[in-house]
Amino acid sequence: MSPLNAGDKAPLFSLPDQDGESISLADYAGQRVLVYFYPKAMTPGCTVQACGLRDNMDELKQFNVEVLGISTDKPEKLSRFAEKELLNFTLLSDEDHTVAEAFGVWGEKQFMGKTYDGIHRISFLIGTDGKVEHVFDKFKTSDHDQVVLEYLKAHS
Repeated sequence: MSPLNAGDKAPLFSLPDQDGESISLADYAGQRVLVYFYPKAMTPGCTVQACGLRDNMDELKQFNVEVLGISTDKPEKLSRFAEKELLNFTLLSDEDHTVAEAFGVWGEKQFMGKTYDGIHRISFLIGTDGKVEHVFDKFKTSDHDQVVLEYLKAHS
């Protein structure tokens, strides 16, 4: 696994959202976008992470940042997740993990003594120029939103 680095061109992609509509990174051209990859909707850590972003969406918008959450969950599950947690941003379904692979976040993981392939919890801030501005790979699910906001405050 080799995640993209700051300065790399973000791979363009189109994926179905929680409503089954096709969303493309190109739809956000000229905007800053936080593309955050998470392992599985409706699990404790992923819920804490998503709710942190939800609760700070007004502040993220002040920095003109849009949020796209990506997992391998089906759109139907993402819809239930968004509805249950009142999420105010777009969730995308990467069922075949093509986009996760393009960003370099799909790879071997270990959990409860088992080894398997899955999404690694890494976020990318895509700049207005379509390049990776910053990679967030050292955070807890409970402080992901604060780590992102601290970066934005220091670099805006």
